[in-house]
Amino acid sequence: MTRLVQLAKGPERRVALVEEPHLVLLSGHSSVYDLARAAIARASPLSALADASRSTERLAYDPVYEGRSEWRLLAPIDHPEPGRCLVSGTGLTHLGSAKDRNAMHGVADAELTDSMRMFKWGLEGGRPEPGRIGLPPEWFFKGNGAILRAHGEPLVVPSHAEDGGEEGEIAGIYVVGPDGAVHRVGMCIGDEFSDHVFERKNYLNLAASKLRTCSLGPELAVDAPFRSVPGRIAITRDGETLWSKPVRTGEDEMCHSLANIEHHHFKFEPHRRPGDVHVHFFGACSLSFGEGIRLRDGDLMEVGFDGFGRPLRNPLQSATAADSLVNVRALS
Repeated sequence: MTRLVQLAKGPERRVALVEEPHLVLLSGHSSVYDLARAAIARASPLSALADASRSTERLAYDPVYEGRSEWRLLAPIDHPEPGRCLVSGTGLTHLGSAKDRNAMHGVADAELTDSMRMFKWGLEGGRPEPGRIGLPPEWFFKGNGAILRAHGEPLVVPSHAEDGGEEGEIAGIYVVGPDGAVHRVGMCIGDEFSDHVFERKNYLNLAASKLRTCSLGPELAVDAPFRSVPGRIAITRDGETLWSKPVRTGEDEMCHSLANIEHHHFKFEPHRRPGDVHVHFFGACSLSFGEGIRLRDGDLMEVGFDGFGRPLRNPLQSATAADSLVNVRALS
């Protein structure tokens, strides 16, 4: 299995293969984006090109992962122009997500809310036969590449927000080729991070509740299986486990197939602009917020899935500045 990381030391950037307990630095490519574009141009599998690009330089992984090295981990994908990286997601793909959504809005499972209707549509038509188009899933926009954070970096609750909570899941990473064809580079662990208190007030707040920082990594899994993937999500407070839950994701655990999710994202022509990067979250199967947990400043969120490398860890940080009015200047 091929897993990659991006890392930096001052202005120097490198890509490395994960070969526990080491990182093998690659030559000739300073970013996963460059590596992916080279693989597309050569019609070569990304894993083969990465293997062919290995150098003799090796780093111990533990100090890098733990933040004790002069090298620091970056998000496993980015774009040299952050505005050309679209971050989005699909919700209500797992049974647990529908239950948590209902719990968030204080309704019983038996009540047919808009969330449950959409979930039932996914059950009925989200897994079409190969070559056919199924029913569309819920879709949301999170932001551009400027919101991506790496392993160890804080996820920030803005001054205008009411809350911040983890959403541990898997994200697909895509690069659009020069001919507009979409290429899945791989998948990685992600914490989609949302404002669940704001969303709970009204379902129509969902869109704004998603406009937050989020994290990816630490590793990009190029060829990890995505059928039924066990994992674990945990919240640590003051060194003690506050909440922890085993979870499972993958196509066998979802009401939408991967092909159906990808079709309904990339069917929009602007989503197939040559050279763009897309990060698409596939949905969470359980939230601590759905079980009554409210995170606070300093809490550590940890997300791990088997086959996707080391767990992703990010502290929650509340913005220190008070919310202030944004004044728009007219050019008239």
